[in-house]
Amino acid sequence: MTAPTFLDAAAVRRLLSPLEAVEAITHALRSGVDPAATPTRQTVTTRAGQLLLMPAAAPDAVGVKLVSVAPGNAGRGLPRIQGVYVLLDADTLAPVAVLDGAALTTLRTPAVSVAAVRSVLPASRPVRVVVFGAGPQAVGHLFTLAAVLEADGPRPADAPLSLLDVDMVVRAPAAAAVPATSGATVRVLRAGSPAARRALEDAQLVVCATTSHEPLFPAQDLRPDAVVVAVGAHDPTALEVEPALAGRARVVVEDPATALREAGVVRAAVGAGLLGPEALVPMAHVVTTASAPVEGPVLFVSVGMAWEDLVVASAVHDKALGQGPG
Repeated sequence: MTAPTFLDAAAVRRLLSPLEAVEAITHALRSGVDPAATPTRQTVTTRAGQLLLMPAAAPDAVGVKLVSVAPGNAGRGLPRIQGVYVLLDADTLAPVAVLDGAALTTLRTPAVSVAAVRSVLPASRPVRVVVFGAGPQAVGHLFTLAAVLEADGPRPADAPLSLLDVDMVVRAPAAAAVPATSGATVRVLRAGSPAARRALEDAQLVVCATTSHEPLFPAQDLRPDAVVVAVGAHDPTALEVEPALAGRARVVVEDPATALREAGVVRAAVGAGLLGPEALVPMAHVVTTASAPVEGPVLFVSVGMAWEDLVVASAVHDKALGQGPG
């Protein structure tokens, strides 16, 4: 057997841009990928945390991601999330590539979010954004948003240089590094501060990229037309946003059945009678159809699905084949 190509974190980041990842997700859905056909994620609890096993198959590719989630690693100076992705030939099932799983996840999660809300992003510039968290996913969402807004131009000649006006809300501002995101002005605010609340009240887009099991903000603090992206947890008991928001928003999910099984805010809103399961809007519908203007808030809830990893891993590998080994 020919040894599979190994693509480390640097290679994954170099080979596929955030914009290309968004386009890969969009193309997959428009080409007929059915998120509902994705096998259920398998979770194994260990002494140190969890192992997540995420297989997926498509006509032209097969793959599986093995991810470890070790909450105690933060105290050791190690990443909380680590893993590998094994991409297989669809005909022979021989491994053709092994990718860094954390880098792949950091690339594909914002790509999914931005693909899901791209049609409802404000036309004005800069877009006022509040991001809860300052980790890889928070930063990844900023880079992906900036790339897509730049691509979706043109902008008027007198438009501001900044595409994004960002407030990152964190528990410890002194420890947070401000990302050098092209096309964005970024400030760091303390969670719970008056400044953070004022920023939230003005935000057109809110990104929740934390591991919080409790709501990060009162739902009533949002603008009536806010777009909220919640991606921080796959735990069915985790609530980054209040169920009340799901009760009055247009709720977009990767797959309704998966959201009802794994998304804490969806489960809580349905359980409280605030949201009917039939009201959940599949992401594929949003991406593949021209939707009417939305009145009121939009909430995209993502739990992460294996089809997304397969799409982005395949795109990374295709670029590697075109450019030589990563």
